[in-house]
Amino acid sequence: MSDQPAKPPRPAKIEVAIAILYQGDQFLLQLRDDIPTIAWPGHWAFFGGHLDPGESPDAAVYRELREEIGYDAPRLELFERVEDETVVRHVYHGPLVVPVASLVLTEGLDLGLWSVADIHRGTRYSAQAGEDRPMGSPHQQILLSFLEHRRIEQATPVQEL
Repeated sequence: MSDQPAKPPRPAKIEVAIAILYQGDQFLLQLRDDIPTIAWPGHWAFFGGHLDPGESPDAAVYRELREEIGYDAPRLELFERVEDETVVRHVYHGPLVVPVASLVLTEGLDLGLWSVADIHRGTRYSAQAGEDRPMGSPHQQILLSFLEHRRIEQATPVQEL
C-alpha cells in the first residue's frame, strides 16, 4: 500500500453540442456576449451549448439552434468529437437553408457569415460590437479541420461499380 493520499476524482468534463452551419462557402458564427464568466467571451464561435442532464448530443444541437437563433435545421450530421482537458465538443454540420436575415438572435452580440479567408485570418468585423473580434481558437481549429475534410472529400473521385 502507498502512503500517498488518494488523488481527488477529476470533475466530469462539460459536454457541448455545436453546429457548423454553412451556405455555400460561408459559415455562420455567433459573437458571444462580453460576459467574463462564459466560455470565450467576446469571441466568434459556433452556435450550440451544454447538454441538459440525460440529453443526447443529437437532441441538444437541434434544441440549441432553436433556442439561440430560431432555426429548425432540416438535417445535421456528426462531423467529429473533440475532447480536451475540460470539454467534450460534439461537432455537427449541415446547410443553413434560410436567409440569415430570417434568424432571430436570442443569445450573443451578433451573428454573421464567415468566408474561408475570414476563417484563416481568425477575425471578423462585428457591426454590433463596432470592431473586429477574434474567433475562439478551438472553433477556428475545428473549422480549419472541417474545411480540409471537405477539400479532401471533394477531391476524391467516386468509384463506379
